[in-house]
Amino acid sequence: MVTLNRIYTKTGDDGTTALGTGERRPKYDLRIEAYGTVDETNAAIGVVRLHTHDMPEFDAMLGRIQNDLFDLGADLAVPEREGKAERLRVVASQVERLERDIDALNDRLAPLTSFVLPGGTPAAAYLHVARTICRRAERVMVELAARPGEPVGAAGIQYMNRLSDFLFVASRAANRNGAGDVLWVPGQNR
Repeated sequence: MVTLNRIYTKTGDDGTTALGTGERRPKYDLRIEAYGTVDETNAAIGVVRLHTHDMPEFDAMLGRIQNDLFDLGADLAVPEREGKAERLRVVASQVERLERDIDALNDRLAPLTSFVLPGGTPAAAYLHVARTICRRAERVMVELAARPGEPVGAAGIQYMNRLSDFLFVASRAANRNGAGDVLWVPGQNR
């Protein structure tokens, strides 16, 4: 359990922040960027949820995702090291649940005949914003994982990859199961 009695500590005033291990890193460090962008994805999903109160099953999926994203932030904040006690990690079952949710939403949708432009209902538009932030978080995590001595769990990267897929399918579901999708018309304005 986390207890936060004091919000400001002043320890970051020098431009550094602490990982979950206690190690201090510059605020521009790629690991900080990775979990910060995961947090940004979570915040964007929070905005989506302002528009999903009339869709309880859908809103519950988004609530589970928000909790998973906090798990992923904790995972990234404590790099895995050999010989250290296991900490909170994103696991395969979280990825699998996300895949089941994608399949459940996608089963209700007609196949696409064109790319979809971000838009439609407010929930769908915000889901597209969340999707693009999610893709950026995934890119940062992959870049971090490619650096020597910067472990990133495979399940965490897989989770973000599936999450962007979920957010796309969810945007179509939020657009009256695809009926309100805004389709791309190649070369329309030439």
